[in-house]
Formats: sequence, C-alpha cells, structure tokens
Amino acid sequence: MNRRDALTTVALAGAAMAAASGSAKADAPTSTLDRIKKNGLLRVAVIVGQEPYFHKDLATNEWSGACIEMARDIASKLGAKLETLESTWGNQILDLQADKVDLAFAVNPTPERALVIDFSTPILVHSFTVITKKGFAKPQTWADLNKPEVKIAVDIGSTHETIARRYCPKANILGFKNRDEAILAVATGRADCNVSLAVLSVSTLKKNPNLGDLAIPRPLLTLPTNMGIRAESDRRYKDFLSAWADYNRSMGQTREWMLKGFEAVGLTADDLPPEVQF
Repeated sequence: MNRRDALTTVALAGAAMAAASGSAKADAPTSTLDRIKKNGLLRVAVIVGQEPYFHKDLATNEWSGACIEMARDIASKLGAKLETLESTWGNQILDLQADKVDLAFAVNPTPERALVIDFSTPILVHSFTVITKKGFAKPQTWADLNKPEVKIAVDIGSTHETIARRYCPKANILGFKNRDEAILAVATGRADCNVSLAVLSVSTLKKNPNLGDLAIPRPLLTLPTNMGIRAESDRRYKDFLSAWADYNRSMGQTREWMLKGFEAVGLTADDLPPEVQF
C-alpha cells in the first residue's frame, strides 16, 4: 500500500468511527425524561424510618409511605416502573448528582442546593419543630435554645441542621449521620433536643411517646418541600413534575397521601398540630 492509499484508509476509518460515535450519541438518552422513557424505569431515593414519607417493612423489605405513593403515581404517568435506592436526607442530593436516582422527595430548595440541582414547584409547606427530652423546658422561642449549655442534635447535611445553625448559633450543635441517630441522642440524654420538620416530629413521638415533648418555637419557621432533580437544559421533566405537584396539591390528593402515610404510625388528622400544613 502506498502512502496515498494509507492516508485514504485512515481517513475512511476516521469517518466510520465518527459516524458510529454520532449514531451512538443519537441513540443515547439526551435527558432524564428521555432516559426514563427509554428504559422504562424511574429511580427514586428512599429513606428508612421517615414516616409519613417513607416506611420500610423490615420483614419484607417492602416500602410504603406518602412519597412512595407519589412516586408510584409519577411512574405510572411516565409509563415506567419504580426502582428505589436507600439513602439519607444528606446523601440524596449527592445521589442525584451522581446519576444514581432520577428523583429525590421532600427536598427543601435552599440557595446552596439550587447551585447544584433543580427543583419542581412545592409539594407542600412544612413547619420546623423541636423534640425535647423529658425534663427539658419546652422552648417558647428559638432564642430559648440559643445558649451554649443547650445541646441540639441534628442530622448532618439536612435543613434541620441549617435551621439549628441559623437560629441557634450559640448552642452546642451535635451532628449525626442520620436522623435516627440524632433522635437516639435525645432518648439517651446525650442531647437536649432535636430540630425536625413537624411531619417527622409528630410521627416520631407517636411511635415513642416517652421520648419527650413537641415544641413549636416562635417565630414560626416554614419552608416549602419540593422534589429535587438533576439540573439540565431540557426542562420537560421539571415542567412535568411541577405540573404534577401543583395539580395534586390543589386537588387535595397530596393531603390524602400524607394522611395515609400518617395512618401507618397511628396518627389521624386530629392528632396533628395546626402548624402542620399540607
């Protein structure tokens, strides 16, 4: 083969490789929505012991709860099957970024998170509360907890930690891997209280009424709870989830899912403080 023929062969090979690469790219999903439709799978982050959002039956490994009901409804609208990945409040953002899941529920849209992921419109709005250990004076205001001698247990990376550090910077804030460990710290006396969203606090105390008492300090702090997704230029997935959230919230379906989730721990609408919004 002469030099000219060799160059022609190389050029043809390069063109073939480029064509194959272009074909592969054309076949690959270009967005989260495309991938879900192509694979028929919606991957969702789930968190153990976070009723009414998530509940795992340890005997069967089956998941239930308000967010599971929501995820199933979303999957059905997309013609997909639901797949779960066990995570934590702090890690589910990382799971989104790492493309391990397509959807994270009950994510509070902080400015810091908005730099790395995207959000749907709110599913509902929550209030922040405090679970105090037995014998600890119930705080009337957040200032009552903002003292060096007060030990506040929070799960690292959560909005609970953000609220505690923002409103109680002088307190001794103890960070734990997950909320279960933070609650255990209150139960064993290692911490005086735990900062949690109201929906989590009421279910925790229903399961363990001897743990302590529920306090709702003033000023009343609320924050919308949204669905988190990967940031991408294709807005169809985000727009779909936002329309889904707005529709189900306005129709009262979201409230029904939440109340069903509360039923799993023996709570009814009458057991919920008025500050617990849906």
